[in-house]
Amino acid sequence: MASTSLPVVARIAFLTADVVVDSLPTPPTVSLYAQKYNILSTTSTHKPRVISIPFGADPGSTLIRNTSNLTSFTASASSQVLTRLVLHLGEISALPIVLHLAVRDDLSDVLLLRSAVPFFLLSTTAQQAHDNALLAARLARIESKAVVHAFYADSPAESLDEIPEEKILPFLLSAIHPNSPRATNGHTTSLPTNGVNGHGHANGHAPSTDDQGSINLYKAYEAAALDTLSLLRRPLRPFTSQGSPEPHTVIFTLGKENLPTDIAGISFVSITLANPLPHSRLLHNIPSSATRIIVLEQVYRWHSKWTPLYLEVVSALQHRSSEQDIVIQSGILGDTSNVQEPDILNLISKSTTSPSSRLLLGMVPAQGSAADALPHVPKHEAAYTKILAHLFNERLEISNSPYLVATQGEIATTPEYALGRVRGQLDSRADFVNTVQELLQDGDIDDDLHSLLAKWVLAKDDVVKSSTLGKAIVDALESAPVDHPASNKILTLREFLPSRSRWIIGSDAWSYDLGSSGLHHAIASGLNINILILDTLPYSSRNNIDPHRRKHDVGLYAMNHGDVFVASVAVFSSYSQVLQSLTEADRFDGPSVVLAYLPYQSEDASALDILKETKLAVDSGYWPLYRWDPSKEKVGQEPFSLDSDAVKNDLKQFLDRQNHLSQLVRSKPQMATELVSSLGETVKEARKKRAQESYAALLSTLDAPPLLILYASDGGAAEKKAKRLENRAKARGLSTTIATLDSYTLETLPEDEHVVFITSTAGQGEPPQNGRTFLKALNAAALRGDEILKKIRFSVFAMGDSHYWPRPEDAHYYNKPGKDLDSRLAKLGAERFVDLGLGDDQDADGSETGYKLWEPLLWKALGVDSVEVTEAEPEPITNEHIKAASGFLRGTIAEGLEDFSTGALAPSDGQLTKFHGIYQQDDRDIREEREAQGVEPAYSFMIRVRMPGGVCKPDQWLQMDQISDEHGSGTFKITTRQTFQFHGVIKRHLKPAIQDINRVLLDTLAACGDVNRNVICSSIPTMSKLHEQVFNFAKEVSNHLIPRTTAYHEIWLDKKLVAGEALKDFEPLYGEFYLPRKFKVAVAVPPTNDVDVFANDLGFIAVVGDNGELKGFNVAIGGGMGVTHGNKKTYPRLASVIGFCTPEQGKYVAEKVMLVQRDHGNRVDRKNARLKYTVDRMGLDVYKAEVEKLLGYPLGPTQPFTFDRNVDDYGWHTGSDGKHHFTLFIENGRVEDAPGRDFKTGLREIAKVHKGTFRLTANQHILVSDIADEDLDQIKGLLRQYKLDNLEFTGLRLSSSACVAFPTCGLAMAESERYLPILVDKVEKICEENGLRHDSIIMRMTGCPNGCARPYVAEIAFVGKAPGNYSMLLGGGYYGQRLNKIYRESVTEPEILAILRPMIKRYALERLEGERFGDFTIRAGYIAPTTEGRLWYEHSGGEGVHREGATELTAAA
Repeated sequence: MASTSLPVVARIAFLTADVVVDSLPTPPTVSLYAQKYNILSTTSTHKPRVISIPFGADPGSTLIRNTSNLTSFTASASSQVLTRLVLHLGEISALPIVLHLAVRDDLSDVLLLRSAVPFFLLSTTAQQAHDNALLAARLARIESKAVVHAFYADSPAESLDEIPEEKILPFLLSAIHPNSPRATNGHTTSLPTNGVNGHGHANGHAPSTDDQGSINLYKAYEAAALDTLSLLRRPLRPFTSQGSPEPHTVIFTLGKENLPTDIAGISFVSITLANPLPHSRLLHNIPSSATRIIVLEQVYRWHSKWTPLYLEVVSALQHRSSEQDIVIQSGILGDTSNVQEPDILNLISKSTTSPSSRLLLGMVPAQGSAADALPHVPKHEAAYTKILAHLFNERLEISNSPYLVATQGEIATTPEYALGRVRGQLDSRADFVNTVQELLQDGDIDDDLHSLLAKWVLAKDDVVKSSTLGKAIVDALESAPVDHPASNKILTLREFLPSRSRWIIGSDAWSYDLGSSGLHHAIASGLNINILILDTLPYSSRNNIDPHRRKHDVGLYAMNHGDVFVASVAVFSSYSQVLQSLTEADRFDGPSVVLAYLPYQSEDASALDILKETKLAVDSGYWPLYRWDPSKEKVGQEPFSLDSDAVKNDLKQFLDRQNHLSQLVRSKPQMATELVSSLGETVKEARKKRAQESYAALLSTLDAPPLLILYASDGGAAEKKAKRLENRAKARGLSTTIATLDSYTLETLPEDEHVVFITSTAGQGEPPQNGRTFLKALNAAALRGDEILKKIRFSVFAMGDSHYWPRPEDAHYYNKPGKDLDSRLAKLGAERFVDLGLGDDQDADGSETGYKLWEPLLWKALGVDSVEVTEAEPEPITNEHIKAASGFLRGTIAEGLEDFSTGALAPSDGQLTKFHGIYQQDDRDIREEREAQGVEPAYSFMIRVRMPGGVCKPDQWLQMDQISDEHGSGTFKITTRQTFQFHGVIKRHLKPAIQDINRVLLDTLAACGDVNRNVICSSIPTMSKLHEQVFNFAKEVSNHLIPRTTAYHEIWLDKKLVAGEALKDFEPLYGEFYLPRKFKVAVAVPPTNDVDVFANDLGFIAVVGDNGELKGFNVAIGGGMGVTHGNKKTYPRLASVIGFCTPEQGKYVAEKVMLVQRDHGNRVDRKNARLKYTVDRMGLDVYKAEVEKLLGYPLGPTQPFTFDRNVDDYGWHTGSDGKHHFTLFIENGRVEDAPGRDFKTGLREIAKVHKGTFRLTANQHILVSDIADEDLDQIKGLLRQYKLDNLEFTGLRLSSSACVAFPTCGLAMAESERYLPILVDKVEKICEENGLRHDSIIMRMTGCPNGCARPYVAEIAFVGKAPGNYSMLLGGGYYGQRLNKIYRESVTEPEILAILRPMIKRYALERLEGERFGDFTIRAGYIAPTTEGRLWYEHSGGEGVHREGATELTAAA
């Protein structure tokens, strides 16, 4: 049951109307109407169209455009909404519309509508609001006239009697009641039929004072009230009279009151029907004994002298037949909750002693101060206002700033008022310029002042010069006063000296009704004013608004004006484009309109949600990014600039296709002769082959039943099974078709007789991406009860992992898509010819165990189980086949790069490009949207640079920065492999990007793939000589292990093989198969383990001699992070130390360790192919022996070493060579410009002047290194200017790290880089509450279990399992010396915070001296320590009372 009257009215408004128009309140307030509508839309059978319009928009035009049998308008009564309604009431009043207006404690605004609408009802209780809402709906529908229903929103809805939904529509559609209502008691309000109180007429005719229109409206009200009475069994009275039957005083009330009515000589009449208000009805309630009338109305802000009800009563009394004089007074009805009989008597006494003063009964609620009334500015708008403040600083003037309300009133924030202010300011400045020129004419001023004034006049619009010269003029006039009136005026109006950047910021509502809005006036004014219009409508809600209001079309309207600068921007899409647009708008001499996209439903929306909505809107073309500068036309330049990469790429592809087509229609096609020379023979051969294949297929399928195989697969496992099943079906003579689930519709499915479905499970029991649309349609049809698949026979094989969601309450997620598919198909009438098959990854052979039981049943049901298959089944193509057949990593990459019909490469080439440092990806934020549009995914590529040791020069940094802008997404990533990574590179930009990388002597070869990848080393800013030695060692190892294929230079750098390809490639280390899996090398320098050396396949731990020189390295092998959820054959492992080598031996040791892995690694199962599994399978001693055998000598004994941390050393450090280094914090390694954090620009400016180097850290941060003393101040200044020297972060944030994950990583199951900062915000508050602000706690997050951010050695880690769902791990070593362990298999954010809050508090109170958080969780009994990788799963889920489910078990016991 609803708690107040507002949801009660919202329910009736929804259930009675065909169209509901909801006027939204001012942000951040959420519409309570909308909340109720959202609930009703899922629970009610009635489905009206709901249209939401933003605050400030004109609701009248929407109501007029959306007329229906009955339209409900709902809003909270405010002056801005109601004054806009008044303009349209002439049209609205003749339409079947009910305007439900919620008031708080004042009827001043809503009574503005009373005289302009046929009917006006007022409800003061929740029950009355419910009943009057029904009455209003009936009245509006029958009479086709508007009804205003005002009600008090906060009236409690206790003991409410609501009409069931099924009775409402019949009530509205019932026939008109044939009889007029008749009196039932002394308080009814029908027109009198006898001479009661001397005011009626015996013949039953109405008094002559009532006009016929008013009589007709009143009778219509009475008829509707009688119909409503028959439904509700409760009377609905327009007037309620209580108190003395022969009073001397009658008190009329209009508003919410609770008065004692048993006072002698006083009658109380409360008004429910405020219009129509026939005079005869008012007189009917004034007995002849009355000598005084008091009219009390709840109007606290009524600015006219006479209130509306008072005027009506006065008019009625003019026609009273009695000759007795009556005194009538008006008053204010306040809060009467504490009014008693003495207060009423005191009111009457005051009316006698002060007949001319306005009376007051009750307390008037306190009105807020001007400061309290400051409009709320939504926090998300700061994304744009901060940029304005950053760009224009002191020049910025927001002409409708909320802070003006305190001095100029509420109207100050309206754009129309602001436009007037701007016009006044510009006129005043023009007058000021005349004053300056007047002073210039004075021959007595000195030359210096004359020069300053003259220069200012010439540069008055210059951003910098006007301010500088202005300060100089003021100083000159104050130091040497000039005896001239203009001098004093200049000093008084000195604010006009600098050139201002004037902005009006408005919501998108200002662009409605363009021809008559303030925006139109601003555009037509020609003033030098900038207008920023914010559009907050999320892309996913775009279909829920009035289609006549495409707000971003205001840009087209402004461009058509011809002399207006127009830009469309989105800060969460392109920050640089926003900066450029705002700068150009400010520079433009004339009106500028900047449309800014900021999609959010409420202030609770996270930045991540806004980012996703923005990407959908921009990439789909819904919100194009562009700039229109008409001033460019005057200099012969193109005025329009399209800045949307997605739109530009689509346009480019379209033009490319058009060019291909134009080649074909030319009379002399310009094609290579070799392309057409043998065309005839080729076509003949192809036709012959096709005919043979068709004939063979015909023979084999004459008697075979057709079979359709539909699959849904994300990772490819279900797809492989489906394709294998297809081959086996064809071998048995079945006519087989295979396709993805989403490529078929429910409508086309009945065309096939036998259908087999194979689906895997994604996320939290969700269907894979290419099956979701089909499943949604299937669920909808099942809910409707359709039986549209009766002709189909089907079987389903489902693939999942029974341990993926181990909690009992999550067990239903196991194979949920397949189970749902099976049950829904049966519900739709399909016949199951083989029972549901279930494949479980936990079985001995994984999903094959269940599949081997299911497939024979399939052949038997189809009658082909006896068919003997003699052909050998083709071996599935694996990565090993692709590598071997690639021609040393060539494949068909070069040909694929020339194919612009798709943004992707062939799947096999996608595997090979990894060896070239390239991953094919697509934007997963918009994958579903593009699929719905029928276009391929938004393919792009990630490029990773090979940069051993993570050191780059300033010119290389500048090139990386430029590449990100010209070829990538405008940002780049510092990875945990100490290098650069670019995202969003489209196919046509791949080759130019890689050529640009090579141009500065860097490359991407072997940055990914089954080879040795980027060799990383400690950054150690203080030990300059030692860093130089380990850095050179890292480069030496990298160069020694790099692949020798020339394919990279051929494909990307256009370096062809010589001698007609007579010389063939040879890989001395890798061979044609390369390695079974990737191979990672790290070099650490104790005591800092910033590279997590034990997490690598091969680790070198530097050992320094007593003389400070590098003595050699301890060698560790077998580390690795990758895991597969639920697969206990996979686990993380820390490297084991096997001995010592000298620096000279290091590269050969690396080679031999790698060769043993090459020869003994698992090439059958890539999930068990890393070196860590080879070490555990062979045994550490055996592996070491193989290495030493290849070396020809034993490794030396392990040397002592100590680590104490793996975080970066932030701040300033001075090396042993006297050079300076600064380690700056880059959260999660993302180098970008954002509001208040122009880090990308700052680092670019540093690179332009820096003479040293940059070092990238394995924790994703940056060192500005090797700064000489003479350059120190300049670098410090730039760091300070761009806030890069800010290290005032919590220890938790400084120690956090995340991989990229969504939207680009194809393996991601959950958010990581975009979400971890949000989670850290919440966890660090817990740390600060417990005094741990500066304590370092290693927290890491990855979007999948592959471990790119090295989560398994963190003290707290979160590994993505599904969107918003993570495995939580605890107990890692602070310096990477111990693996953590799964504490909870599946947690969401609320659960994370609930777990960490008491745990962190206990750590703060009970930790030992110097004890780290990971160590504490073990000592305190939360988690067991992990002693080795193979035992990682043992004791997972917590210990003792902290074990998962222990609380529930204890409670049950």
